[in-house]
Amino acid sequence: MAVLTVLTRSIGQHCLKRSKPSIIPQNFPSHNSRFQTLRTLILEPSLSESVKLHRLSDSDSGIIEVTLDRPEAKNAIGNDMLGGLRHAFEAIDTDSSAHVVLISSSVPKVFCAGADLKERKKMTASEVHSYVNHLRSTFSLIEELQIPTIAVIEGAALGGGLEMALSCDLRICEENAFLGLPETGLAIIPGAGGTQRLPRLVGKSIAKELIFTGRRIGGRDAISMGLVNYCVPAGEAYPKALEIAREINQKGPIAIRMAKRAINEGLERDIASAFDLEEECYERILNTKDRLEGLAAFAEKRKPRYTGE
Repeated sequence: MAVLTVLTRSIGQHCLKRSKPSIIPQNFPSHNSRFQTLRTLILEPSLSESVKLHRLSDSDSGIIEVTLDRPEAKNAIGNDMLGGLRHAFEAIDTDSSAHVVLISSSVPKVFCAGADLKERKKMTASEVHSYVNHLRSTFSLIEELQIPTIAVIEGAALGGGLEMALSCDLRICEENAFLGLPETGLAIIPGAGGTQRLPRLVGKSIAKELIFTGRRIGGRDAISMGLVNYCVPAGEAYPKALEIAREINQKGPIAIRMAKRAINEGLERDIASAFDLEEECYERILNTKDRLEGLAAFAEKRKPRYTGE
């Protein structure tokens, strides 16, 4: 592994015009480098040059960032990038020290423009079918990770790019971001989970409108529809996502994993069966050292020191 010293970023506010100066830590700048400093990240090997896997260090150990980095194609997902995404999330899935994941872009004004249509034009029907299945299974892998995932949407999130964001637990976007599923304009449909995940977030009627028309919506529309969790001013999506990731990173790791399991799996069950699942997840936590540490820290009025045990 190589060690990189990079510029990183601060925190934002939910749908506010400006962050409150009193709560902005001075050690994390945004993309526009308003609060500049240096921080060490660990860069993992990748199967693709267009996907970077970083493990934050020091007090942010446990936060992992997957960065899309294909500027010449606006982060369009070709076979090479798709393989890199798969490799990155398979590595995260087996890492017990990982607590929360950020998916972001290094390309200005773009999260992900969707599938690589220039590459797809050269594919046979069989190759397209295989590609779409691989894309869908990769996004399902993101959704099924035991730890929380946060999409940082700065700029365009279209087609497969929005479908990737929909596979995450939380979505943070900028006010000037624009999101959409334009596939019907190409005489196809969203094939990587969009037709299933979008209605669960915004409702069947709105999902149909967005998919039928291929209409692009801005960040403010996205927040009003419930498509994203936060909409922040330009340059503050990553800082806000990092703020939330840090909050999650301070909680009991096993509790977070069990909470995600109870929510995700419970939604697919009837209420009685969902309660049984909740009980099962709660019992998994009862005999952990972290639970006792949480009680001790509360009694002693100090921050807990969780170990994931």
